[in-house]
Amino acid sequence: MIRRPVAWVVAVVLFAEAFGVAMLNWIMDNLVDAQNMSLAGLDPDAMSMSSKIGGIVFGLYFALCALVALLVAVRDRQPAGLGRILLISAAVVHGLLAAVAWALIGRPQFLFMIVMLGLIVLVLVTYDGRRGPVAAEPHATPGLGDPEGPEDPPAVGGSPLNPPPAPTTP
Repeated sequence: MIRRPVAWVVAVVLFAEAFGVAMLNWIMDNLVDAQNMSLAGLDPDAMSMSSKIGGIVFGLYFALCALVALLVAVRDRQPAGLGRILLISAAVVHGLLAAVAWALIGRPQFLFMIVMLGLIVLVLVTYDGRRGPVAAEPHATPGLGDPEGPEDPPAVGGSPLNPPPAPTTP
């Protein structure tokens, strides 16, 4: 349905963001290094190196999140474990960046971040509770008369966890 295309879009955009963040920090590194800038007395070489390291770290982070979204799209399964945590953290990062974009940059960037937040959340919540590929039909529950079902009817009253079966008419 809509799960796979959304996961593909999220993967592509997160890969683009990973490249963009890494390139932006690399450009900032070159600018600080070339102009020998300093902020509040900080060492320009330390600022340059921290910008480069930050670009690499955040670029790899977004690339890893994109890889998780790509695996979700290819396998058509919900993310689990570390992948789910990565996508949740990416959603939180996009929410925080949206707030910063609203305050400092402008409405189009805010809108982009909110759309990405919504798409990541959509990838996280559109999969049902089953692990594995989505089945085409709901699973049949074995009941009375089925070869896999119980042979004897359950006791009258049932237990609190298993209520008695509802009466049916032939």
